[in-house]
Amino acid sequence: MEAAAAADVLPSGSSQELHVLAVDDSYVDRKVIEKLLKISSCKVTAVESGARALQFLGLDGEKGSLGFDGLKVNLIMTDYSMPGMTGYELLKKIKRSSAFREIPVVIMSSENILTRIDSCLEEGAEEFLVKPVKLSDVRRLMKDCVMRGETEGNNAGRRVDKRKFEDDNHTSSLSSSSSLTPSPPSTTAPFGGDVATSELVSSSPPHSSKRAKLHDGD
Repeated sequence: MEAAAAADVLPSGSSQELHVLAVDDSYVDRKVIEKLLKISSCKVTAVESGARALQFLGLDGEKGSLGFDGLKVNLIMTDYSMPGMTGYELLKKIKRSSAFREIPVVIMSSENILTRIDSCLEEGAEEFLVKPVKLSDVRRLMKDCVMRGETEGNNAGRRVDKRKFEDDNHTSSLSSSSSLTPSPPSTTAPFGGDVATSELVSSSPPHSSKRAKLHDGD
């Protein structure tokens, strides 16, 4: 059952394992989202507060933090209503970080409050899910993450290929230009005679909302 669910999420032949940071102060909700993510073949780090999430990411500013340890996070899913630091406040801190601002952040809440939803989306949340979160929601999010990763990889490849093409083109153009430039004719005639200036030919080379999409459930 779990293998079939995972096959629906990751494309055939993909060896990518997505890593999700799940943040929720509710033990029950945290275990539910963790289970759904694991069914979807994800690596999960679950923490109970925004402070612990920042600590894991190394954004708490303290030397004694858990540290990020170079472990890539593909997605952050956080509850909105948490004591100490809300999901909205955590979102703002992540989006203000140059290292993590590109990671998609999904906000979860049991309350469907439009002003709250708008605030989160305007602050850069990828999506706002109304609890209970369903397996179909998680599958869709994972597919989006895989597609995002593939798109970024392809774009990077295209940028490299384009740069190489332009460099090769530039080199080829220089070679062409050089071959078209005539060598200056000799000004010395056989037997020491001088060649008339009029005989010298001068030639020049040729001029070259998914963020706005709300999910109340299926």
